[in-house]
Amino acid sequence: MTKWGSLVAKAFGGVGAAILIISTAMGGAAMAQGIGAVDSERYIPTIWIDPDGCEHWVMDDGAEGYMDANRRRDGSAVCHRSEICGVVPTDQYFDTDKYSINAQGRQRLEGFFSDSMANGVFGFLIYGHTDSRASDEYNMTLSQNRATAVANIGGTVGARVVDVRGFGERNPKASNATAAGMAENRRVDIYCLR
Repeated sequence: MTKWGSLVAKAFGGVGAAILIISTAMGGAAMAQGIGAVDSERYIPTIWIDPDGCEHWVMDDGAEGYMDANRRRDGSAVCHRSEICGVVPTDQYFDTDKYSINAQGRQRLEGFFSDSMANGVFGFLIYGHTDSRASDEYNMTLSQNRATAVANIGGTVGARVVDVRGFGERNPKASNATAAGMAENRRVDIYCLR
Protein backbone atom coordinates (compact mmCIF):
# COMPACT_ATOMS: atom_id res chain seq x y z
CA MET A 1 0.00 0.00 0.00
CA THR A 2 1.27 3.46 -0.84
CA LYS A 3 1.96 6.08 1.79
CA TRP A 4 -1.12 8.00 0.57
CA GLY A 5 -3.27 4.87 0.82
CA SER A 6 -2.11 4.26 4.42
CA LEU A 7 -2.98 7.79 5.44
CA VAL A 8 -6.43 7.55 3.86
CA ALA A 9 -7.08 4.19 5.49
CA LYS A 10 -6.19 5.60 8.93
CA ALA A 11 -8.17 8.77 8.38
CA PHE A 12 -11.36 7.25 6.96
CA GLY A 13 -11.25 3.54 7.82
CA GLY A 14 -13.88 1.02 6.66
CA VAL A 15 -15.27 0.35 3.20
CA GLY A 16 -14.85 3.85 1.85
CA ALA A 17 -11.12 3.62 2.44
CA ALA A 18 -10.93 0.26 0.70
CA ILE A 19 -12.65 1.67 -2.37
CA LEU A 20 -10.36 4.69 -2.38
CA ILE A 21 -7.28 2.47 -2.00
CA ILE A 22 -8.39 0.29 -4.90
CA SER A 23 -9.07 3.28 -7.12
CA THR A 24 -5.72 4.80 -6.11
CA ALA A 25 -3.95 1.56 -6.99
CA MET A 26 -5.75 1.41 -10.33
CA GLY A 27 -4.86 5.01 -11.02
CA GLY A 28 -1.23 4.21 -10.18
CA ALA A 29 -1.27 1.35 -12.68
CA ALA A 30 -2.71 3.64 -15.32
CA MET A 31 -0.05 6.22 -14.55
CA ALA A 32 2.62 3.55 -14.95
CA GLN A 33 1.32 2.79 -18.43
CA GLY A 34 1.56 6.41 -19.46
CA ILE A 35 -0.55 9.48 -18.97
CA GLY A 36 -3.47 9.79 -21.38
CA ALA A 37 -3.10 6.29 -22.86
CA VAL A 38 -6.54 5.01 -23.80
CA ASP A 39 -7.17 1.69 -25.44
CA SER A 40 -10.04 2.02 -27.88
CA GLU A 41 -11.56 0.48 -30.96
CA ARG A 42 -11.98 2.13 -34.31
CA TYR A 43 -15.61 2.55 -35.31
CA ILE A 44 -16.45 2.90 -38.97
CA PRO A 45 -19.87 4.27 -39.93
CA THR A 46 -21.89 2.11 -42.28
CA ILE A 47 -25.02 2.51 -44.35
CA TRP A 48 -28.26 0.76 -43.31
CA ILE A 49 -31.19 0.64 -45.72
CA ASP A 50 -34.60 0.52 -44.11
CA PRO A 51 -37.55 -1.42 -45.55
CA ASP A 52 -38.79 1.57 -47.56
CA GLY A 53 -35.41 1.78 -49.34
CA CYS A 54 -34.00 4.90 -47.60
CA GLU A 55 -30.39 5.03 -46.40
CA HIS A 56 -29.26 5.81 -42.86
CA TRP A 57 -25.77 6.38 -41.47
CA VAL A 58 -25.17 3.93 -38.63
CA MET A 59 -22.51 3.94 -35.92
CA ASP A 60 -22.48 1.19 -33.30
CA ASP A 61 -20.02 1.53 -30.46
CA GLY A 62 -21.16 -1.62 -28.70
CA ALA A 63 -23.05 0.14 -25.91
CA GLU A 64 -25.63 2.01 -27.88
CA GLY A 65 -25.92 2.74 -31.54
CA TYR A 66 -26.47 5.96 -33.42
CA MET A 67 -28.38 6.33 -36.67
CA ASP A 68 -29.20 9.35 -38.81
CA ALA A 69 -30.79 9.72 -42.24
CA ASN A 70 -28.39 9.95 -45.15
CA ARG A 71 -29.34 13.15 -46.97
CA ARG A 72 -28.30 14.89 -50.16
CA ARG A 73 -27.03 18.48 -50.20
CA ASP A 74 -30.54 19.77 -50.80
CA GLY A 75 -31.77 17.98 -47.66
CA SER A 76 -33.73 15.24 -49.42
CA ALA A 77 -33.36 11.66 -48.18
CA VAL A 78 -31.27 9.20 -50.18
CA CYS A 79 -33.76 6.47 -51.08
CA HIS A 80 -33.64 3.66 -53.58
CA ARG A 81 -36.42 2.67 -55.88
CA SER A 82 -38.19 -0.52 -54.87
CA GLU A 83 -40.40 -2.59 -57.08
CA ILE A 84 -42.09 -5.93 -56.78
CA CYS A 85 -39.84 -8.35 -58.58
CA GLY A 86 -41.36 -11.66 -57.63
CA VAL A 87 -44.50 -13.29 -56.33
CA VAL A 88 -44.04 -16.80 -55.02
CA PRO A 89 -47.34 -18.70 -55.01
CA THR A 90 -47.44 -21.06 -52.05
CA ASP A 91 -49.19 -23.69 -54.19
CA GLN A 92 -45.87 -24.16 -55.97
CA TYR A 93 -43.61 -24.22 -52.93
CA PHE A 94 -45.64 -25.09 -49.84
CA ASP A 95 -47.97 -27.90 -48.85
CA THR A 96 -51.17 -26.89 -47.07
CA ASP A 97 -50.42 -25.52 -43.59
CA LYS A 98 -46.68 -26.05 -44.16
CA TYR A 99 -43.80 -23.66 -44.67
CA SER A 100 -41.05 -26.04 -45.78
CA ILE A 101 -39.92 -25.65 -49.38
CA ASN A 102 -39.34 -28.68 -51.59
CA ALA A 103 -36.14 -29.22 -53.61
CA GLN A 104 -37.67 -27.96 -56.87
CA GLY A 105 -38.96 -24.79 -55.18
CA ARG A 106 -35.60 -24.23 -53.50
CA GLN A 107 -33.83 -24.49 -56.84
CA ARG A 108 -36.21 -21.98 -58.46
CA LEU A 109 -35.77 -19.51 -55.61
CA GLU A 110 -31.97 -19.82 -55.63
CA GLY A 111 -32.01 -19.08 -59.37
CA PHE A 112 -34.40 -16.16 -58.85
CA PHE A 113 -32.23 -14.52 -56.17
CA SER A 114 -29.00 -15.10 -58.12
CA ASP A 115 -30.45 -13.70 -61.36
CA SER A 116 -31.89 -10.67 -59.54
CA MET A 117 -28.55 -9.84 -57.92
CA ALA A 118 -26.81 -10.21 -61.29
CA ASN A 119 -29.27 -7.61 -62.66
CA GLY A 120 -28.49 -4.91 -60.11
CA VAL A 121 -30.76 -5.80 -57.18
CA PHE A 122 -28.94 -5.13 -53.91
CA GLY A 123 -31.68 -5.92 -51.38
CA PHE A 124 -34.90 -7.83 -50.92
CA LEU A 125 -38.04 -7.30 -48.84
CA ILE A 126 -39.88 -10.59 -48.31
CA TYR A 127 -43.52 -10.57 -47.20
CA GLY A 128 -45.65 -13.65 -46.54
CA HIS A 129 -49.45 -13.86 -46.91
CA THR A 130 -52.20 -16.43 -46.36
CA ASP A 131 -55.83 -16.94 -47.22
CA SER A 132 -58.50 -16.39 -44.56
CA ARG A 133 -59.34 -19.98 -43.61
CA ALA A 134 -57.61 -20.11 -40.20
CA SER A 135 -57.48 -17.77 -37.20
CA ASP A 136 -55.63 -14.47 -37.48
CA GLU A 137 -53.01 -15.60 -34.97
CA TYR A 138 -52.37 -18.84 -36.85
CA ASN A 139 -52.18 -17.06 -40.21
CA MET A 140 -49.73 -14.46 -38.87
CA THR A 141 -47.40 -17.23 -37.69
CA LEU A 142 -47.78 -19.25 -40.91
CA SER A 143 -47.13 -16.24 -43.14
CA GLN A 144 -44.06 -15.26 -41.10
CA ASN A 145 -42.70 -18.81 -41.31
CA ARG A 146 -43.21 -18.92 -45.07
CA ALA A 147 -41.51 -15.56 -45.56
CA THR A 148 -38.62 -16.68 -43.34
CA ALA A 149 -38.25 -19.92 -45.32
CA VAL A 150 -37.92 -17.92 -48.56
CA ALA A 151 -35.50 -15.45 -46.90
CA ASN A 152 -33.31 -18.29 -45.66
CA ILE A 153 -32.95 -19.60 -49.20
CA GLY A 154 -32.00 -16.11 -50.36
CA GLY A 155 -29.35 -16.02 -47.65
CA THR A 156 -27.77 -19.25 -48.91
CA VAL A 157 -26.90 -17.58 -52.24
CA GLY A 158 -25.74 -14.30 -50.66
CA ALA A 159 -28.89 -12.23 -51.13
CA ARG A 160 -29.16 -9.23 -48.79
CA VAL A 161 -32.56 -9.59 -47.16
CA VAL A 162 -33.54 -6.22 -45.67
CA ASP A 163 -36.93 -7.11 -44.16
CA VAL A 164 -38.97 -10.27 -43.57
CA ARG A 165 -42.59 -10.03 -42.39
CA GLY A 166 -45.74 -12.07 -42.26
CA PHE A 167 -49.04 -10.29 -42.87
CA GLY A 168 -51.34 -13.26 -42.48
CA GLU A 169 -54.65 -12.68 -44.26
CA ARG A 170 -54.52 -8.87 -43.89
CA ASN A 171 -53.43 -7.97 -47.43
CA PRO A 172 -55.45 -10.15 -49.79
CA LYS A 173 -54.66 -9.98 -53.47
CA ALA A 174 -58.01 -11.52 -54.45
CA SER A 175 -61.32 -12.47 -52.85
CA ASN A 176 -61.24 -15.27 -50.29
CA ALA A 177 -64.75 -16.30 -51.38
CA THR A 178 -63.44 -18.60 -54.12
CA ALA A 179 -60.80 -21.35 -54.24
CA ALA A 180 -58.94 -19.46 -57.01
CA GLY A 181 -58.91 -16.26 -54.94
CA MET A 182 -57.63 -18.09 -51.86
CA ALA A 183 -54.85 -19.63 -53.95
CA GLU A 184 -53.75 -16.13 -55.06
CA ASN A 185 -53.72 -14.95 -51.45
CA ARG A 186 -51.45 -17.80 -50.31
CA ARG A 187 -48.30 -16.16 -51.55
CA VAL A 188 -44.93 -14.68 -50.67
CA ASP A 189 -44.16 -11.30 -52.27
CA ILE A 190 -40.51 -10.46 -52.89
CA TYR A 191 -39.74 -6.77 -53.40
CA CYS A 192 -36.45 -5.76 -54.96
CA LEU A 193 -34.32 -2.72 -54.11
CA ARG A 194 -32.24 -1.48 -57.03
